[in-house]
Amino acid sequence: MSSPTPGQGAPRKLLGERLVAAGLLTERQLELAVREQKRTGVMLGEIITQLGLVTPQMLSAVLAEQGGVRYVDLGDLDIPPAALALVPEEMARRLNVVPLSLEGDVLTLAMANIYDIEALGEVEAYTRRPVEVSGAAEEDIHVKINEAYGERKTLEELIEEAIQASLGTSRDPEAELPVVRLVDQILLKAVRDRATDLHVQPGPRTVLTRYRVDGTLHQGPSLPKAVQAAIVARFKILAEVNLAENRLPQDGKFQFTYGKRHFDVRASFLPNNHGEKVVLRFLDKTKLVMGLDQLGMPDAIYERFTKILALPHGVILVTGPTGSGKTTTLYSALNSINGSDRCIVTVEDPVEYELPLITQVQVNVKAGLTFAAGLRSILRQDPDIILIGEIRDRDTAEIAMRAAMTGHLVLSTLHTNDPVGSIPRLKDMGVSNLELAASLQGVLAQRLVRANCQACSEPYAPEPEALTLLKPEQRTGQWEKGRGCEICGQTGIRGRRPIHDLLFVSPAIRELIAKGAGLGEIEAQARAEGKTSLFEHAFNLARKGLITLEEALRVSMAEEA
Repeated sequence: MSSPTPGQGAPRKLLGERLVAAGLLTERQLELAVREQKRTGVMLGEIITQLGLVTPQMLSAVLAEQGGVRYVDLGDLDIPPAALALVPEEMARRLNVVPLSLEGDVLTLAMANIYDIEALGEVEAYTRRPVEVSGAAEEDIHVKINEAYGERKTLEELIEEAIQASLGTSRDPEAELPVVRLVDQILLKAVRDRATDLHVQPGPRTVLTRYRVDGTLHQGPSLPKAVQAAIVARFKILAEVNLAENRLPQDGKFQFTYGKRHFDVRASFLPNNHGEKVVLRFLDKTKLVMGLDQLGMPDAIYERFTKILALPHGVILVTGPTGSGKTTTLYSALNSINGSDRCIVTVEDPVEYELPLITQVQVNVKAGLTFAAGLRSILRQDPDIILIGEIRDRDTAEIAMRAAMTGHLVLSTLHTNDPVGSIPRLKDMGVSNLELAASLQGVLAQRLVRANCQACSEPYAPEPEALTLLKPEQRTGQWEKGRGCEICGQTGIRGRRPIHDLLFVSPAIRELIAKGAGLGEIEAQARAEGKTSLFEHAFNLARKGLITLEEALRVSMAEEA
């Protein structure tokens, strides 16, 4: 048996020390994580990844180094059938392990917990072979198990069982189970494919499923009309909405677990002429909070954004359309300044992730708890920092500005196209020029762009129409695009990246705001002080081969070209 020898209590202490030494954690972040670990009893490594301070892959690599074993990236790894046949699927799932290779008599095994001597012993006893250990991220192991072993029943078999159950011809003693399995399979496909949304849309003869992956809807399996009522009913049961109501729209939510990843799922039911359309939105809690340095900000923007986060008072806004990652940025910002020496209170709709040491308030409009009402109460709670989920109306805007002027740091979101556009938007809500000038510290605009699949990215020639939108000096050079492969589902796209644009409110810009200067004048002054644009960030990503030129232009609309 080749494995690390765990010391009593040592791994947990050494883990924190190694993460700090590697520059992946600061002493303050480690202190915060240890405090949360003492409060919850959850393992330190799990807390660190839940808080988004390091990725599961980074943590697994450090754990592997700590234990003296090799770390493996399972993403592109092909597992030989001979190794796979030695470890049953049930055992692999139960022990969180996956076989990697078989060389001679020695089986190499990837383990999420390299210190699990009992699991290692069980595999050795079952296979009757010596086992070498490699470390891997737990969520990667779950994905590889599903990929390597496959599902025990095909989707077609589950559909046929669900049809029999709906027609009352199933021989299954628990007739509802086929529908449950079918819905579970549809949900599993969504999380395995990294979908943010699932559409279940009834038609005249079939029920269509579509998955939104990396911002684009992709066709899923078509289901027979016979299972429509049963599937919708199952989703309603999960979302805890009225089963008998099919004439009015309904909203609900439920939780779905895949390995150790916990998803909050928001469900929307909309009656139409062919039944009820169901749309589910998946929120992966493990990816909602990240370190600020993992958000992909250009160095100049990152430096200025962290500078304004360190200010004792003022308003900091994050702007962008729905689904552009504003909540992730705000949570990551809060996490970077969170500590026992500060009182942080939030008012959100909804509370999407529980942060340690922070008081989080859920908006309840029916009960009269709006953003404005919650904010008024928060100000009596002696806060240092306030997070408002969104500034939607005059009352919320006015209270937020006054809070900033009375010594509080206020973070919130706003729906505008660019940072400077937030100034007239707030004026429309009744905020005066002087209030804006006194309170506003910075506005960060962001979008999400679809990233090239790095496994199949290759040089390509952009569309001539795209090149004509660029300045002559920008048109030369090499561009890259994903060709399409198994890893990206033949799309050439794998994941999304944020692009940013920051308006840093300097004394000169503050003076322009106070005297009611036009947006052009404010933008020109900001440019003179080093402000860039969404297009410039997107263009730089295209230059590095991380996205296509067409994607850079599509998202930022070539505003600076």
